Amino acid sequence: MALNARLDHRNPLVFDTHELGRRPGALQRLTRTVDTPGDFGVQGVIGVPEGAPLDLELRLESVMEGVLVTGTARARAAGECVRCLEPLELPLEADFQEMFSYPDADDRGRVKAEPADDAEEDEDRLFIEDGLFDLEPVLRDAVVLALPMQPVCQEDCPGLCSECGARLADDPAHHHDAVDIRWAALQGLAGSLEDGEKDEMSGEAPRSAPANEKQEK
Repeated sequence: MALNARLDHRNPLVFDTHELGRRPGALQRLTRTVDTPGDFGVQGVIGVPEGAPLDLELRLESVMEGVLVTGTARARAAGECVRCLEPLELPLEADFQEMFSYPDADDRGRVKAEPADDAEEDEDRLFIEDGLFDLEPVLRDAVVLALPMQPVCQEDCPGLCSECGARLADDPAHHHDAVDIRWAALQGLAGSLEDGEKDEMSGEAPRSAPANEKQEK
């Protein structure tokens, strides 16, 4: 059974359910601002920075088998645009709901006479331990799922120039003259012909002229 052993009540993401009690239907609403733990995002892409304020609104409801936690987390995520690689920030809102089960209750909420040794059944369940539950794993999953996997600084970001890497949003008229490789050789030949014409216009005699003059003599 995956119990939340040795939870620290001083941890801001550990919540105490003693005040709520175990009477089905009892409700408790909480608001709390905490420092974001590490790894709240997609590494190298976007996430909520460690230590950034994370605002929580929670609704705790006592049910037969445990405590149903429903909430919303709000923060500001930071990362970089996948198109132009510029830094960006955006507001983040993540909704979540999770059941934290009593260790001594089965799926129908009845108290177990003897704890069942069923690791597969309990593998994905979260439990209340000594009246405490840890919200961090639930919160991390909710935040990561709420983050955009392809963050952009603006919806119509044109990205970077594929040839020189210039940011196209800074210069909308940016372009490069395309050269067809099939004409590259002809362009080189044209350049040679132009150089020859320039030599003739400058009055320089062709290299073969001296030889012709000798033959005439």
